[in-house]
Amino acid sequence: MTHISLTRYLVEQQRVHGHIPSELRLLIEVVARACKRISISVNQGALGEILGAAGTDNVQGEAQKKLDVIANEVLIEANEWGGHLAAMASEEMEGIYVVPNRYPQGEYLLLFDPLDGSSNIEVNVSIGTIFSVLKKPENGGPESGVSEQDFLQSGAKQVAAGYCIYGPQTTMVLTVGDGVAMFTLDREQGSFVLTQEDIRIPEDTKEFAINMSNMRHWDAPVRRYIDECLAGRDGPRGKDFNMRWVASMVADVHRILTRGGIFLYPWDKREPEKPGKLRLMYEANPMGWIVEQAGGAATNGRQRILDIQPKKLHERVSVILGSKNEVERVTSYHTK
Repeated sequence: MTHISLTRYLVEQQRVHGHIPSELRLLIEVVARACKRISISVNQGALGEILGAAGTDNVQGEAQKKLDVIANEVLIEANEWGGHLAAMASEEMEGIYVVPNRYPQGEYLLLFDPLDGSSNIEVNVSIGTIFSVLKKPENGGPESGVSEQDFLQSGAKQVAAGYCIYGPQTTMVLTVGDGVAMFTLDREQGSFVLTQEDIRIPEDTKEFAINMSNMRHWDAPVRRYIDECLAGRDGPRGKDFNMRWVASMVADVHRILTRGGIFLYPWDKREPEKPGKLRLMYEANPMGWIVEQAGGAATNGRQRILDIQPKKLHERVSVILGSKNEVERVTSYHTK
């Protein structure tokens, strides 16, 4: 069996489809290398003295873990000098990070959640890195600077998106707009190897993922949907459902890509002024695109996530994604 590396896969995609420019291919390879380094730190755990709180808060006011900060620095240091990027934005940083003048500037913008699910670090549950690539708008020619405004593009404009999950295996999932591919890190060789192509999410499912402890705070449409699932075979759905909830978005989405399901992180009444908890730019857009590329759907309950026009860098959003027929059902409950 011929092992196809991430590099070879991207080169062959470039030859066949021509929609992966060399700069984008190199950028994806650099992100993959950064994820390898983060994977090593995650695997070391307590041995690497990287567990515990960093003693700082991120822009959302959430306590940062040491590994959050390390992962953020790894991604910036790996990507800033390659000449593929104009700027980066991270869930862990308030403003954008413009590539320093001492390095050449490229035409892409990179957004990332350096360590998704970091509240699970100490309990050895799968966590991951999520990333999204946009093209810098050509407003004012190549010499014009880059601003926060340049990042405020809808998810439909992404040119690449993916995540790396650090679990029993380290796996990278990637889309460049032509389906979804999965790569597993071969630790001996030190390279990501293609293990699955053209991943498809079943349109129907019997699994849902939601934090049930928040049930009393949900809006009526979400309550209605989950109540129907819980009623099982005797209820309006006529079938029994299983609940799964890892509380680590990468792990929950990875399960859905592998065997179907629906993931809900809805708005709730505790913080009524916030549209949701997950970030549109760092989590919902890349994951939404991956899920759509695998035949699933992703909405905020009312509209397609990839159609939302962001107004600010750290915008939050309600998320419902996964098996198409289930997502469409919950969404229809919101719009009735």
